[in-house]
Amino acid sequence: MHRSGVLMAWNVFKFCTALRGLGSVMILLVLGVVGVTYYAVVITNYGPSLQNGGLDVVIALAVLILFHGLLAMLLWSYFSVVFTDPGGVPPNWRPVIDEERGENVPLASSEFSGQTMLQSSVLVDSSNSRIRYCRKCNQMKPPRCHHCSVCGRCILKMDHHCVWVVNCVGALNYKYFLLFLFYTFLETTLVSISLLPNFIAFFSDNEIPGTAGTLATTFLAFVLNLAFALSVLGFLIMHISLVSGNTTTIEAYEKKTSPKWRYDLGGRKNFEQVFGTDKAYWFIPTYSEEDLRRMPALQGLEYPCKPDLDAQ
Repeated sequence: MHRSGVLMAWNVFKFCTALRGLGSVMILLVLGVVGVTYYAVVITNYGPSLQNGGLDVVIALAVLILFHGLLAMLLWSYFSVVFTDPGGVPPNWRPVIDEERGENVPLASSEFSGQTMLQSSVLVDSSNSRIRYCRKCNQMKPPRCHHCSVCGRCILKMDHHCVWVVNCVGALNYKYFLLFLFYTFLETTLVSISLLPNFIAFFSDNEIPGTAGTLATTFLAFVLNLAFALSVLGFLIMHISLVSGNTTTIEAYEKKTSPKWRYDLGGRKNFEQVFGTDKAYWFIPTYSEEDLRRMPALQGLEYPCKPDLDAQ
């Protein structure tokens, strides 16, 4: 059984490594879905409605303004996740020393244990299981840092490796990923609602204007967007729950037996650990300079803890 378990783990890592080959294919797939949707909503249905006059113009104008606004935010958030480095461990990073206590600041949650190692002639107390070391990267790991087998390196506050964005989701792009989910849900919901009458008419006995190609595109766009809206809603609810507890997908799995989590500072502060304190920047994929300057958590190396659980 042990041998089969090792073999399965090896196969999983081999599969994860193969995911690197997807690369731009997934980006092209996303852009393809966007293109089909744009053609169905703007070119085929609501664009021509602007020439009808009356109430049709008002409805079409409202749909088109919302559609383009949400699409712009969706693409901005998406490419921010794709092209933003999730955060790697700085070269020769070392734990911060607490001068008063004369010991290393706690660096690992209770789920990690084992001996630490000697690196670059710096002696680390092997009795302190809170100091973490990555044997694959041959370096010490900051708090909440995990090794990604797909990227082949340690990622700061790693949440998961996402095939859709061809990148890891970590400390420096987690907010952008959440906004991508948020705007994707709003956009796909809007498209599903706006194309619903056409979808219903597709199965009616009434004659529907348009060519077979435009009807097929509208049908495909409705099905794709409805499927994405329902699936993304589940992911969005899950990540809202994770943010509210100031945890990641990996941490939620690994700490499932632990009743307390030392990074849980309360709903408002947990939210600010991801989105910052400046409300003007909450719904756009960037941070204010002030937040980046005074909130170390946004840089992925230091995280405030509950005082009573700081030593755990």
